[in-house]
Amino acid sequence: MRVEKQILTREYIGRLNASPYFIVVGYQGLKVEQLTTLRKNLHQSQAEVHVVKNSIFRIAAKEAGIADLHDALTGQLAVVTGQKEVSAAAKVLKNFAGDHDSLKIKFGYLNSQRLEQADLLTLADLPSLEVLRGKLLGVINAPAQKLVTLLNTPAQQLARVIKARTEQAA
Repeated sequence: MRVEKQILTREYIGRLNASPYFIVVGYQGLKVEQLTTLRKNLHQSQAEVHVVKNSIFRIAAKEAGIADLHDALTGQLAVVTGQKEVSAAAKVLKNFAGDHDSLKIKFGYLNSQRLEQADLLTLADLPSLEVLRGKLLGVINAPAQKLVTLLNTPAQQLARVIKARTEQAA
């Protein structure tokens, strides 16, 4: 393998090892401006897209411990990696693909588990991690709030009766 290809392979391995996920997309037909817009949108969700050479990426994926991608890597492909949530990157890709028919979501991997296109679209529909945490916290806090209300109700009623009695006496 030539030195340039070895450098690219090491770069791809580094990206795959640094990211908990990657998503493979087909970009054939996208213009440079559109790809630049996609890069900006992905940057906001702490993800990035890189055009890859299929043969080199296949070797890098194998060396990074990902299953053999031999048949899956065909056509003009780009790989999306990131540090934060896979659902945020999937949401950006889904929205962008809705506006640009040239972008095709192929498949992805999350913690060494393969995700097909349908799985990625389902992830894209999920609310953000912050929203899910807020909902969970609300579910956890609801019984405690009801208990506090239940415990305070007799005391509030007693206070109202005493107040009404003092107002009657005055």
